[in-house]
Amino acid sequence: MRQPFCLIVNPAAARGHASRQLSEALGVLSAAGATVEIHQSTSLADAARAAGQAVGRGRTVVAVGGDGMVGALAAAVARAEGVMGIIPAGRGNDFARMLGVPRRPGDAAAALLTGQHISVDLIGVRVAEGPEVIVAGSVYLGIPSEGGELANRSRWVRGPLGYQVAGLAAVLRWRPATFTLTVDGAPPLAAMPGFCVLAANSRYLAAGKRAAPGADLADGLLDILTVREGNPALAPAAGAANQAGAAAPTGEPPPGSTPTRLPLAWKVPFVRVMLAAGRGTHVRFAQVAIVRAASVTVTVDRDMPAAADGETLPGAAPLPAGSPVRVRVLPGVLRVIVPAARGDGVAASAAEERLHEFGAP
Repeated sequence: MRQPFCLIVNPAAARGHASRQLSEALGVLSAAGATVEIHQSTSLADAARAAGQAVGRGRTVVAVGGDGMVGALAAAVARAEGVMGIIPAGRGNDFARMLGVPRRPGDAAAALLTGQHISVDLIGVRVAEGPEVIVAGSVYLGIPSEGGELANRSRWVRGPLGYQVAGLAAVLRWRPATFTLTVDGAPPLAAMPGFCVLAANSRYLAAGKRAAPGADLADGLLDILTVREGNPALAPAAGAANQAGAAAPTGEPPPGSTPTRLPLAWKVPFVRVMLAAGRGTHVRFAQVAIVRAASVTVTVDRDMPAAADGETLPGAAPLPAGSPVRVRVLPGVLRVIVPAARGDGVAASAAEERLHEFGAP
């Protein structure tokens, strides 16, 4: 028999969905004779405190909520050297999806009773000079972080469709930004006019999009994805026109300028990337690059939110222009329960995915 469980519930997850999921999970655990405590959290900070205390009492902590709750509890459980399980009850549930946790609460509860304990990586992230916080799935800046704020405020459209609608709205509102990355302490890469930077531990983002299709929870590395600005189809014409002293093509920002708005035509490539991410095929586009590393520091030349696991990071609402976001992998720091069939499959490779190094064609 497993050690007693402490189910920590986010009552606000998915507009109250977590509380409705609870009864089905409790039925399965009670039928198996499991000892169960329930903590209805009032905030993510309250949930984290409760998790640390529960580990101290010898409980397995179970997150009943979405990715924000999972990230907060993962940090607390890892610090306390405990064990965590998940009953997915949020809008995205991307970390649970990566672990193979069943979506139905009864099935997820059954997996708590019969599953295996494995060790997985987490992420440490530090905003400017603030303290390091621990998150689970990914850290991101750009259209995904701006779209995430829109999705979290939405009252009407939820789940995968809600993230997609919010992403399209963020594209329409997007103002140009230039990102600078320092990978594993090497000299900074060239400044990149672009749409986003993602440091991923999990391959899933925004309710199931395969944003980092080769990511592995147990490899001790982050998959760092960037999407560059620019329309590849216009680039040769632009270069030829500039060499000849002619005006840039209609709709293209003048050479050397920093426009306050991008023409819609220059945003279309990101829409293509966003739609293809549902299948993980966006990595084939020329403006997408992925590199694997243990750490990355990102700065951006304008204010924008920085987010992780579906929540804007403390001190980054928005992140002031030029402030660094330092991200590093924390190898094997969390013990988590996964379904028995997934015990040796969580780190499955995605060899069929084509990964580009920075600057590769």
